Amino acid sequence: MEFELTREQELVRKMMREFTETQVKPIAAETDKTSTYPRETIEKLFDLGVMGMIVPEAYGGAGADDLAGAIAIEELSKQCASTGDIVATHNGLCCGPILQHGTEEQKKKYLPMLTTGHHVGAFALTEPNAGSDASKGQTEARLEGDHWVLNGSKIFITNGYVADVFVVFAMTDKSKGTKGISAFIVESSYPGFSVGKHEEKMGLHGSPTAEIVFTDCIVPKENLLGREGKGFSIAMQTLDGGRIGIAAQALGIAQGAMAEAMDFTKTRVQFGKPIDKFQNTQFVFADMYMGIQAGQLLTYKAAASKMAGKRFTVDAACAKLFCSELAMKTTVKALQMFGGYGYTRDYPIERMMRDAKITEIYEGTSEIQRVVISGNIL
Repeated sequence: MEFELTREQELVRKMMREFTETQVKPIAAETDKTSTYPRETIEKLFDLGVMGMIVPEAYGGAGADDLAGAIAIEELSKQCASTGDIVATHNGLCCGPILQHGTEEQKKKYLPMLTTGHHVGAFALTEPNAGSDASKGQTEARLEGDHWVLNGSKIFITNGYVADVFVVFAMTDKSKGTKGISAFIVESSYPGFSVGKHEEKMGLHGSPTAEIVFTDCIVPKENLLGREGKGFSIAMQTLDGGRIGIAAQALGIAQGAMAEAMDFTKTRVQFGKPIDKFQNTQFVFADMYMGIQAGQLLTYKAAASKMAGKRFTVDAACAKLFCSELAMKTTVKALQMFGGYGYTRDYPIERMMRDAKITEIYEGTSEIQRVVISGNIL
């Protein structure tokens, strides 16, 4: 088994680490405080080829592999999980399904838009009464001549009020349950498309989350993604890949929290010595390090399985479940080391803890990941 990264993957890590330190870290606290979408940062990531980096060069992308894509999200999320989330959604949940399921015409039109064209992408599946159970979706699409007409709404859509291109799921035949769901590529400029409520969240304040509303929204017939009735399988396959991105995001949060705690404990003196000299502190760091190493192996294995064309559903669920719970545990332990200081906004650890929580919820809760894993291994 090969545990070494390729030269290209190492270069991606180096590039993203430098970018994160110089461009992301300095504004992370202000981004969170003001709930500001980091537009300039995302534009720079487009220029670097990170937005759509897994897209082949023929369609305007960088042609990077899935592991390089995960590494990019991991590095960004060490300092700003919001930025990592924006990139993960764009790359995995919008570019991903178009690349995998789109016609050649759709790829030629939309992938260059999502890479060199600086158009942000999003994924719209969740509804008020259809979270974990996508079969309960109420958004409908009916074919009328040369176009589809969409009616309904979606909630908790990442990149919702900044995205230009959406992969949207709607019922084309309610009588068939999940087999009646179809996928569509929808542009925000289409008639009948509108943005509803902007969500005010506990964490990820820089990641724009919103309700999307379709009111007799006109979508060209040729924008059906995949075959009619295959939307549910497209959504599940897309979420498998997306969970690798969330695992990488959670992994980055855990690494960032550990690094902050290590720096703090070296300078915080109690009882006559820095608190990193106390064995109790050292044991906590040992547990953090061990968990991060395990999470990295799970995440990279899932990415490698995807790259090899293997079925990676369980690998992705394991990585997402482990890393999201790791991020929560690590940030809580790290905050404890800061004492009262950690509970203030003078240090980034409270932000990291708030950001970590969502990784246990979106793209399938921890409970859903356990259902996926057990259902596949039993």
